[in-house]
Amino acid sequence: MKIITAAALSLSLLAAAPAVSQTASADWRTVAPGNLLIIDTAKGRILVELEPRMAPQAVERIRTLADQGFYDGLKFHRVIPNFMAQTGDPLGTGQGGSELPDLAGEFQFRRGRDAGFVPVTATPEGQAGLIGSVPVVTQPDAQMMITADFKTGAQGLFCPGVAGMARASSPDSANSQFFLMTGPKDELNGRYTPFGRVVAGMDVVRALEAGSEAQNGAVENPDVMTRARTAAALPEGERPNVRVATGAAAVQAEVERVRAARGAAFTVCDVQPPAEIVGG
Repeated sequence: MKIITAAALSLSLLAAAPAVSQTASADWRTVAPGNLLIIDTAKGRILVELEPRMAPQAVERIRTLADQGFYDGLKFHRVIPNFMAQTGDPLGTGQGGSELPDLAGEFQFRRGRDAGFVPVTATPEGQAGLIGSVPVVTQPDAQMMITADFKTGAQGLFCPGVAGMARASSPDSANSQFFLMTGPKDELNGRYTPFGRVVAGMDVVRALEAGSEAQNGAVENPDVMTRARTAAALPEGERPNVRVATGAAAVQAEVERVRAARGAAFTVCDVQPPAEIVGG
């Protein structure tokens, strides 16, 4: 059995090889097989934790298409360094989609106390922090006391590693295409649907063949997804078992480590909970 740690990196700066975890006492949660998207490429494997609390329709679409084999062989047709890598188009041009209907945008969601929000830093909107693996900005818990559903507004942030649904000009035109962020992009926040985050394989995402700036990232010799499935669709013996640190103390310790390294430039985008990948 192999154990690999996807170290909690300043994702916008680092892509170091994972190291064996020494963490024994932190609180960990195991990613449900249905919430783990496994993308295999010739350059390695990418593991994405899906977040249905944030974007249930987008997550269901990704699960459905992946487990149908729709994504197998599709190109990373648009790759812009320090921004994102886009895929999921059967035409390979950025103009295609599946036969399923387009999805409405899921740009904000309602957060309850049971979401396990871990605050990282204050913002003009309230607080920035993590829900699962995904960075979010949200109103404070106190706001829940005056809402009918005892929840408050929240919005996912497009930080490195975040997975988002691509779309056309209409906000309700997402279908099959998605992208994996390699740099932060505030302009996407509230305008595109974030549905998860890479928990291992950011080095693979960054190694994908990039396109030219003159061609808006269109790739001449693109890498492809050789296979994309949720872990739930694989035989049990082939499933990687992914655990993510969820205890507030463990996450806050990582926050302070990264804050000390980044200084005044620190943002919530610099923090990702430590993850361990066992087997698979």
